[in-house]
Amino acid sequence: MVSAVVLLKTHRGLVNEVATQLAELNGISEVFSVGGRYDLVAILRVRDNEAMADLVTEHMLKVDGIAESETLLAFRAFSRHDLESMFSLGLGE
Repeated sequence: MVSAVVLLKTHRGLVNEVATQLAELNGISEVFSVGGRYDLVAILRVRDNEAMADLVTEHMLKVDGIAESETLLAFRAFSRHDLESMFSLGLGE
């Protein structure tokens, strides 16, 4: 599994429309509207690097209303949620 965080700036007044379109794409698990330098944060989870490249360059960045993006590829996940689910399956014993 390959994960990435994509920071997005949208054209004025299009935050909700862009977020809705992104959330419908396969491989994007969550889209958050945020305050600060960026308008949206998208969480991507796909099977491999090729699928990530396809999602970002062939699908995601073709969504109308995206002005800028910055993709942060994840190396390692540190998540309480992931750890709790692993232990609940008995894998941590």
